[in-house]
Amino acid sequence: MKNKLIYKDSAAPVKDRVEDLLGRMTPEEKVGQMNQFVGLEHIRANSAVMTEAELRNNTANAFYPGVTDMDVAAWIEQGLIGSFLHVLTLKEANYLQSLAMKSRLQIPLIFGIDAIHGNANAPDNTVYPTNINLACSFDTLMAYRIARETAREMRAMNMHWTFNPNVEVARDARWGRVGETYGEDPYLAALMGAQSVRGYQGSLNSSEDVLACIKHFVGGSEPVNGTNGSPADLSERTLREVFFPPFEAGVRAGAMSLMMAHNELNGVPCHSNKWLMTDVLRGEWEFPGFVVSDWMDIEHTYDLHATAENLKEAFYHSIMSGVDMHMHGIHWNEMVVELVKEGRIPQARIDESVRRILGVKFRLGLFEQPYADEAETMKIRLCGEHRATALEAARDGIVLLKNEGVLPLDASRYKRVLVTGINADDQNILGDWSALQKEDNVVTILDGLKMVAPPDTLFDFVDQGWNPRHMTPAKVDEAATRALSADLNIVVAGEYMMRFRWNDRTDGEDTDRSDLDLVGLQEELIRKVAASGKPTVLVLVGGRPLSIRWAARHLPAIVEAWAPGMQGGRAVAEILYGKVNPSAKLAVTIPHSVGQLQMIYNHKPSQYFHPYAAGRPSTPLYPFGYGLSYTTYRYDDLQLSRTEIGVDGSVDVSVQVTNTGGRDGVEIVQLYIRDRFSCVTRPVKELKDFARVPLKAGESKVVNFRITSDKLAFYDISMKKIVEPGEFIVMVGASSDDKDLLKSSFRVME
Repeated sequence: MKNKLIYKDSAAPVKDRVEDLLGRMTPEEKVGQMNQFVGLEHIRANSAVMTEAELRNNTANAFYPGVTDMDVAAWIEQGLIGSFLHVLTLKEANYLQSLAMKSRLQIPLIFGIDAIHGNANAPDNTVYPTNINLACSFDTLMAYRIARETAREMRAMNMHWTFNPNVEVARDARWGRVGETYGEDPYLAALMGAQSVRGYQGSLNSSEDVLACIKHFVGGSEPVNGTNGSPADLSERTLREVFFPPFEAGVRAGAMSLMMAHNELNGVPCHSNKWLMTDVLRGEWEFPGFVVSDWMDIEHTYDLHATAENLKEAFYHSIMSGVDMHMHGIHWNEMVVELVKEGRIPQARIDESVRRILGVKFRLGLFEQPYADEAETMKIRLCGEHRATALEAARDGIVLLKNEGVLPLDASRYKRVLVTGINADDQNILGDWSALQKEDNVVTILDGLKMVAPPDTLFDFVDQGWNPRHMTPAKVDEAATRALSADLNIVVAGEYMMRFRWNDRTDGEDTDRSDLDLVGLQEELIRKVAASGKPTVLVLVGGRPLSIRWAARHLPAIVEAWAPGMQGGRAVAEILYGKVNPSAKLAVTIPHSVGQLQMIYNHKPSQYFHPYAAGRPSTPLYPFGYGLSYTTYRYDDLQLSRTEIGVDGSVDVSVQVTNTGGRDGVEIVQLYIRDRFSCVTRPVKELKDFARVPLKAGESKVVNFRITSDKLAFYDISMKKIVEPGEFIVMVGASSDDKDLLKSSFRVME
């Protein structure tokens, strides 16, 4: 009985299996479970083209100087590696797993991948719209659905762990990862993130479940200069009221992994921040899962932040602060084992991390099913059901910003249509974290227009190339000339995000901007095409809000498509031609220019007290929650169930919404609250509820909300969370703009 392999008994409780296996492991094997490597194919590819000097600032590609892929393979067989990332094919995943099965204890590997909007970073998977698209739909059930389908596709290619959802609250449009987030509002980000966690993980007990990873903890989305990984200086109040809520919601939803942020927070690198990992995450929120570092960020506490004197000290500080798994590298195993043998890191602390990691591997069934079936994989990936979801999500996440009667397009009037711009016929619509996909699996915007428009429509395409930096005056002038012969012009502009051309990107991870202007000759293209006098429609593709002041003043129609995924071209075309009535609303404010930053809807009362003296206004170009439709809606009869409540009470809110136009549509009804007077300053309004309401032409519905005490609470002067007596203003309407809101109020009594 003493030597019975309980850990291999699938009927035994997970806790017993973990303890049995842990008792059989050497210190080296335990520390190996806490280490992650990039895949062998990734090592081979990058060691052939990268120098050691290029490794320092690169957070997407890697190899290990002095270490070959065969060395790494040998370590797997010795049971000294617990996880891999950047493994992009089922064949390699199965091969690496076969090496792990040769190890003494046969502990399976867990494969992590950046499946941010579908498992798009690997070829031949469904590419859904990006997180910012999803947030603009305000559809939390769609967040669950996409995550559930993504989990199935991941497991079909032997991937077990997605580095998503990114629940950072994006408050600086210069930052290149805005499109990877759910926008600027903590409430919306919390709901979207929590539903994504539930969708990925399911019961975390089946072959269709994957591990979710809420990231990046914390503050990286408001960097001091807009660049990824630069310092964040944020008060505890701002952390607890703005940045913490989506992470706590992810923990409450059951997330079993969390990734730390690149940046330092108030002078302490997040990867050695004991307050974040131990006091808040473990102590206050009782997080049961494991904490993983981000790309080489433990090392950066030594070679960048300089809070550790060497690598060994960096590993010591991170583990003792709360990190459980290291992404990624070759020195971890030897140095951490030394720290244990020296008594500086207690063996119990290592066991704590390994328990968390092994527990997830057992729950995912990796010991029983370490491989995926190559014959079955494509029956799940890119299946018809998943493609249909990608199309529906794209339709619901595209925002109509401006329309002066041009849209929906009258096919009988616009027979000759000029199409131009860098994003008109390119896979860039897939967005960041997307691999190049087979052409047949991607509907570009030009493809979609030809698919949706009547067959007698003549499309004249002037290719501007995919790289905005390399646009030429000759091609711009060619488009301007040919616009004269068109009935309508469509310019598809924006950013470039595809990762396989890393150095050419203008948006995405580590692709931050010092301005928000259209790169290259795109502005000139828009102006010259519009100078034809023909109606000109601007379609934007990218991940961040852009400065489009001229277009907003002079063009009759603007569509914010973000990165709508592999079916995005069809969805854009369906909206342009009126096959689909747009319903999305902005999950992030669009400023006039970079000089307005910070530009958020839930600002403090004094933020815009003094207007800018000589420049742009203090108001946004397009506010949070804004988006047009081909029909119109009227809000009436805002009612509160009571005008006074106690501190633990609630108020029911109702409003009548009527579709006053001639088309069926979906209206996103938004409820905001303001604490009128308070012991510390409060935002001018905060989103506290919303509803997607389908309405047929002429139909009215009463929409109901309930305001509970938790939606009124805030941190007082002593940083104690309270509901303070006083007046609360309730605002319900079509956007965060005051002119779109009906208002009433109630009082919380002593």
